[in-house]
Amino acid sequence: MIPVLLADDEAMIRAGVRAILATDPEIEVVAEAADGRAAVELVRAHRPRVALLDIRMPRLDGLAAGAEIRRLVPETEVVMLTTFGEDDYISRAIGDGASGFLVKSGDPRELIAGVRAVADGAAYLSPTVARRVLTLGGERMSRGPAARELTSALTEREREVLALVGAGLSNAEIARRLFLVEGTVKGYLSTIFTRLNVRNRVQAAILAHEANLTTPTPPRPVDHEVSDVARAILSR
Repeated sequence: MIPVLLADDEAMIRAGVRAILATDPEIEVVAEAADGRAAVELVRAHRPRVALLDIRMPRLDGLAAGAEIRRLVPETEVVMLTTFGEDDYISRAIGDGASGFLVKSGDPRELIAGVRAVADGAAYLSPTVARRVLTLGGERMSRGPAARELTSALTEREREVLALVGAGLSNAEIARRLFLVEGTVKGYLSTIFTRLNVRNRVQAAILAHEANLTTPTPPRPVDHEVSDVARAILSR
């Protein structure tokens, strides 16, 4: 099972999201919160695999709650769930370690795909968010040389792993692709994150794209295999 915490200040929204997630027998909502402070406390109590957080909540907004969750319970992955897609929200959420960013107006199947992908160790962004992330500020090309210089310090194997992260593969998929055990992949990722000074897979994937380490993959519909969804979205 994939234990999930759901936080939104609107009870009707929580009910709708919970109903969508309930259609997947491998996902279980173990706790719900109506504000960010309660979300942090419930994550500490239940240690869910994924925390789905609305951005605008009382007491503590979702962005601040997500940052605190990542600091206090790093094994819990944070996914922002919101109607808002402004660049400053996207930048702050990813900068604070969120592994996913879903827009409430998206296809409900994206919600399930996003939770499963993040729980599997991948990153997941709604298509509209992914396009904005990869071109945020219109500076992607200007960041290319710096990204290539930064990644040049990695070993050949580390660059291979980073490229597959950029292509949206999970740890298990990277392990199969490179004929490694999953624990070894996690070790490589820990070293890569430290050397590149990134906090999570989303930031690493962006850097892989900026360094031109990845090959674009044609996008596919959201009802395909979860790994394919994540790969397509991060390659847009």
